[in-house]
Amino acid sequence: MVERRNATFQQWQALLTNRSKRQASGELLVQGVRPITLAAAAGVPFVSLLFDGRPRPSSWASDLMASGLAPVVRVAPSLLAELGERSDGAPELLAVVRRPSDSVSRLPEVAAPLIVVFDRPASPGNVGSLVRSADALGAHAVVVTGHAADPWDPQSVRASTGSVFTIPVLRLPGPAPLLTWAASAGATVVGTDETGTVELVGAPLAGAVVVVIGNETTGMSRAWRDACDVIARIPMTGGASSLNAAAAGAVVLYEALRQRS
Repeated sequence: MVERRNATFQQWQALLTNRSKRQASGELLVQGVRPITLAAAAGVPFVSLLFDGRPRPSSWASDLMASGLAPVVRVAPSLLAELGERSDGAPELLAVVRRPSDSVSRLPEVAAPLIVVFDRPASPGNVGSLVRSADALGAHAVVVTGHAADPWDPQSVRASTGSVFTIPVLRLPGPAPLLTWAASAGATVVGTDETGTVELVGAPLAGAVVVVIGNETTGMSRAWRDACDVIARIPMTGGASSLNAAAAGAVVLYEALRQRS
């Protein structure tokens, strides 16, 4: 049982707060019933289950702990509440899991792939929200490129409600690996920008396509802009000059779903 802030606890805490430690260890700490459940269903490798030791755990927690998915470590409730980032008491369970690979080989081999790129996002919450929309609206993967927020940040995982485990989510340093993949897949690259020359309904989203959503403030990088076959715009009214990046992505994905239906 872990009852104090020893080296093991500090390692878990670092997974919440330190991106470099997540990257180096290849692990992340997962909070919440739905994200943990989806990670298990997706076959994500579990390292350990952290349990608060309550005498009558829920059937959900009991089944997970009895499944042999990972070793169960009892943690003092006050410490588990810290790791769960909750002020209303300790969660029953948290999970430490292995971070999925960033290899382009994880992109699915399907007839008409729809891949969403989020270029240099600053907010992990926006990354998670876009992954959730991508999962809900039929995209096959999300690729985060450039100097960007971490999709495995706890804020991102929570905002995705666990969808980071149900579709491939990759981090790439730049466009090149994905553009090579797009060329081999015969995919059209469709960028989004308020100055786009094509209205969204006219963008070719029904076939193999890579949709690029730019940074929340500066939009797409020059490299992505130059790589686009089409740059589409979302028509807007009212006083707003633009949409939140994750919201814009959801609009584009809904249009893609409409065209593909």
